[in-house]
Amino acid sequence: MRIASSVFSEIPSLKSMRTSALSNESSISFHHAPIFGLIFGLLGFDSETAQRSFMFVTMRDARSAATRLNLIGPMGAAVLLHQIACIAEDLTVKWMNRDVSEACQTCPLLDTIQGCHGYLFSRMFCLKLEDSVS
Repeated sequence: MRIASSVFSEIPSLKSMRTSALSNESSISFHHAPIFGLIFGLLGFDSETAQRSFMFVTMRDARSAATRLNLIGPMGAAVLLHQIACIAEDLTVKWMNRDVSEACQTCPLLDTIQGCHGYLFSRMFCLKLEDSVS
């Protein structure tokens, strides 16, 4: 909300929503997906474009994290994105325009990653022997 309200200052409702969410009396919790859709809607994009963009951003972030953790290389990340693009499109179409009553919160990716936490932690903070000696 901070970035959206700063960049799109011509949409005053973004700033007022951010201000109300930050107040101590607020019980509003903004989650990435609904805010993503809200901002796209305020900018005049249709819901299909917003949903496809959200899927792309999610895929981009996951492969970017895998690249930073040195699980795959940059070229491998690009190949992977190309290989799963049709699956992502099928998933987007399958779950597109659902009613709010069908909303649920699951996090299978975090459940999977949690089991590998020690492995990923050691990758993030490992030093080469030469770096630590000098």
